[in-house]
Amino acid sequence: MIITGDDKSGISSLQQYLNQHFEMKDLDCLSYFLGLEFSQDSEGYHLSQARYASDFLSRAGITDCKTELTPPEVNCKLTPLDGTPLEDATLYRQLVGSLVYLTVTRHDIAYIVHKVS
Repeated sequence: MIITGDDKSGISSLQQYLNQHFEMKDLDCLSYFLGLEFSQDSEGYHLSQARYASDFLSRAGITDCKTELTPPEVNCKLTPLDGTPLEDATLYRQLVGSLVYLTVTRHDIAYIVHKVS
């Protein structure tokens, strides 16, 4: 559970209340949670999924591939006959699902992720 806000006494009260009802521990400042990296500076909080993206590329076996500009041409039409099908359709679904999650911080890939999904 992530508890955040600018009311430190309210957060402390909530933590005490939850601690009375549930076993919990405070992990201090949030840095990594569910594939999201968090950092803070004077301007605020920043989210990144660099590690998640790197792990995705490794899992997909495409760490040495060329990059492609996004979005592709307008009205791009993909069909099941394009390219070489993966032997494991489940792997394709997992990779697409990971790409969908990656759009949390990478809005620039949302269009092409929509196309491949």
